[in-house]
Amino acid sequence: MSHPNTVAHSAEKIEALEIMARRLRRHSLVSTTEAGSGHPSTCFSCAEIVAGLFFHAMRFDVPNPDNPLNDRLVLSKGHGVPIYWAAFAEAGAYPVEKLKTLRDIDSELEGHPTPRSPWVDVATGSLGQGLSIGVGMAISSKMDGLDNRIYVLTGDGELAEGAVWEAAMLASYRNLDNLVAILDINCYGQSQQTMYGHDVKLYSRRFESFGWKTEIIDGHDVEQVLTALDNAAGHQGGPYAIVARTLKGKGVSFMEDKDGWHGKPVAKDERFAEALRELGDDRDLPVELTMAAPQGTPPSFASARPVEPPDFPADEKIATRQAYGTALARLGHANPRVVALDGDTKNSTYSQVFMKDHPDRFVECFIAEGNMVGVQVGLGALGKIPFSSTFACFFTRAYDQIRMGAISQGNLKLCGSHCGVSIGEDGPSQMGLEDLAMMRAVAGSTVLYPSDAVSTQRLVELAANTEGIVYIRTTRPKTRLLYDGAEEFRAGGSKVLRSSGSDRATIVGAGITLHNALAAADQLAGEGIHVRVIDLYSVKPVDAETLRQAVQETGAIVTVEDHYPEGGLGDAVLGAIAGERFRYRKLAVNGLPRSGPSEALMKMFGLSAQDIAAAVKSLI
Repeated sequence: MSHPNTVAHSAEKIEALEIMARRLRRHSLVSTTEAGSGHPSTCFSCAEIVAGLFFHAMRFDVPNPDNPLNDRLVLSKGHGVPIYWAAFAEAGAYPVEKLKTLRDIDSELEGHPTPRSPWVDVATGSLGQGLSIGVGMAISSKMDGLDNRIYVLTGDGELAEGAVWEAAMLASYRNLDNLVAILDINCYGQSQQTMYGHDVKLYSRRFESFGWKTEIIDGHDVEQVLTALDNAAGHQGGPYAIVARTLKGKGVSFMEDKDGWHGKPVAKDERFAEALRELGDDRDLPVELTMAAPQGTPPSFASARPVEPPDFPADEKIATRQAYGTALARLGHANPRVVALDGDTKNSTYSQVFMKDHPDRFVECFIAEGNMVGVQVGLGALGKIPFSSTFACFFTRAYDQIRMGAISQGNLKLCGSHCGVSIGEDGPSQMGLEDLAMMRAVAGSTVLYPSDAVSTQRLVELAANTEGIVYIRTTRPKTRLLYDGAEEFRAGGSKVLRSSGSDRATIVGAGITLHNALAAADQLAGEGIHVRVIDLYSVKPVDAETLRQAVQETGAIVTVEDHYPEGGLGDAVLGAIAGERFRYRKLAVNGLPRSGPSEALMKMFGLSAQDIAAAVKSLI
């Protein structure tokens, strides 16, 4: 699919788009006034840009928003969504009258974009993330050989966010000539003027310094808008940035280019009537304006096949981080929709195994984890099954992108390696000790924690087949196999690895602590004390039924985790068995760690087999 300029910039076309821009402003005004909240002033600044995108540049099959040939628009300045809803209404997606349901609790026309509307791919509104998402979409289209174009409309305030420049750098590095950023430089943020006001030359130079082709325009001059969009569509050799000088509140005199109007609708009084008069009520267009549908047939892709079963050597110790790389590569052979991303840790997370086998589906994002997850959101939105990996602790940098990924109903798979004090000498800056709490708190997430190579592969497969955000926690030390290749795993499941009719307590662990729990059980058995041992490989959802049965039958429970005590495995167990009567000890990393040998650190924080055995004895 190409992007020829099929409609000349006739006087009639320009006049029609000017009228459409005024209509879009009017819709934005009315809908926000009706809602009693919203951001009309930021809608007004981009009206000509949105009109030009929808009714000139974009190729979009309005009745079929999931058509893979469609161009895409990421509204990074998500608070400007009333004009986005208005444009789709004018394009025929739904009746214009529906705009008056803006922000109603039962309306998909929410206060910021979310995929509750089928005409929205991703949620935005946490500023600075849209360009990363656009990069992911552009990479996805390149992978699929599509000729569509990805547009990202940003505000100027969000250009202070570092993720924007992480995305700009990666877009240039990957030569994404199907990506167009449109910068709405309207001078005002929420509480004051933006950092550089209307200095559009400065913004242009900054994007140029990151390897982008740039063009400065008057964002309220329709002819300049159309010419810039045409130039962007015809550009080859890298991403394109249109730097548009605009006025916040454009078209309404008491609001135009004035501070203090961010996030304020116009009350339904004489000012509302004044604004309506100034915007006009043009109904007739000199020429018809429609969204042009893309041409061509959507590509077909191979179906997924079964993954080769685990075949790790039974007598070999293998770190779960290493098994992750092997499992991901095998999954990639079976499912062409699987892609992998990493943040320059691929020789530690072992995602390099996937890169070697599937170089065309691997995205190196370098040390920019927030951008990595944003790119992942974009890939997932266009149908990929994206796995991203880095040290567990570094996902804390990307937590806002993960949180927004959940609001986007994103299909994201994340693997955090090097968790806990068991990583050893690298010290506390490299230890993931908050990640279980962080990932459990994400709406709708699944949190998986394998303990050996076999469970790692099975849980990687499970992650790919589980919709939504799935987090896999892997460890650095090598561990022996606990399962054979035929073992099956499910979200919300667990495995009872030790059990007898005379169990006096239950030990619950996962990952490295499960191996210590098994050693503790063997030690206690030698003393005539039998205990149940549960592998809680699914930390969320948790196997409440098995845990309740265990505590009812044994009366005591010890949880052990290489994680801080707040929000991790122990709290997951306590939440599952609330209301039961039992004796309880939570073993966790209580205190700030330090560098040292892995086993010494496990002992220092009371997580060794001997410590677990002592905790059991204290309860019986």
